Amino acid sequence: MSWILLIIGGLFEVAFASCLGKAKETSGAESTYWMLGFLASLSISMFLLYKATQVLPIGTAYAVWTGIGAVGTVLVGIFIFKEPATFWRIFFISTLICSIIGLKYVSSH
Repeated sequence: MSWILLIIGGLFEVAFASCLGKAKETSGAESTYWMLGFLASLSISMFLLYKATQVLPIGTAYAVWTGIGAVGTVLVGIFIFKEPATFWRIFFISTLICSIIGLKYVSSH
């Protein structure tokens, strides 16, 4: 269950980073709504990380949580914000994914 909470928390990390990106592109009330989405996503993400670290080692949980957030945010950047998908970006995101999977498998929980 802790791994599921951690993965969901990582997805909310992607959401809060994406909300920041959208808030940057907008103004007025729309920007405020994106910032509220940022705060809500941030709160949920941090709470789920906290719950996961009650069972999982903090180093593993934090690395996986930030890895999910980093990979997801890069993918959102590529697909939503039209950022470049260069060979090296994809290569290093792939190595990060392999590292996240590796941490999951070597974790004692």
